[in-house]
Amino acid sequence: MARTPLDLDQLVEHWTLLKDEQALVSGKRGATRLGFAVLLKFYTQYGRFPRNRAELPGAAVEFVARQVQVPALELESYDWTGRTVEYHRAQIREHLGFRECSVADAEKLTAYLAVHVAHKERRPEQVRVELLVRCRTESIEPPASGRCDRIVGAALRAAEESLTALISSRLTVESIEQIVALVAGADQTTPDLRAAVRRARTRRRCWRRSRKRRAT
Repeated sequence: MARTPLDLDQLVEHWTLLKDEQALVSGKRGATRLGFAVLLKFYTQYGRFPRNRAELPGAAVEFVARQVQVPALELESYDWTGRTVEYHRAQIREHLGFRECSVADAEKLTAYLAVHVAHKERRPEQVRVELLVRCRTESIEPPASGRCDRIVGAALRAAEESLTALISSRLTVESIEQIVALVAGADQTTPDLRAAVRRARTRRRCWRRSRKRRAT
């Protein structure tokens, strides 16, 4: 995440603890209190947790530290990998109504992107942006970077396969045979191309039968 200086208006808007958030912070002490507070405000703004201390703007840490009355330097003692941070994350997700991305969620996100995004947008980085937007809309915590890449890749492949199948279903057998002849030579067709012709013929017959049934 790009680091840009925060002005006072931004600090007040995005890093002020609200009353319900203050209630969550109460009862915690020292580094635990400050760590929880900055995690909460970061998640509220970005829909995910910071990957490490370096992602937190120094001005924001100072601003939150003054609110919870804990020295900003205490954050250096916060454990970013232990059970405490996992418990804090669970508390914050529950408070904000978010959940971790399950296998079922990933499948639904892939299907959504394939149908609504990847047919028109083929750039992986832009599909990834839409993935993050969808996660926020569905109150799903964005998966880790590698998993996001896999979801985006699967969506792009699914959209391409769907488009290919759609185009193929609209081609006549004669058109496919002409394409085969151009690509491989009429007498040198590969097994895959011959199979494509057979599938096209089958789809064409099914289409004609369905048209006849609708007509009657």
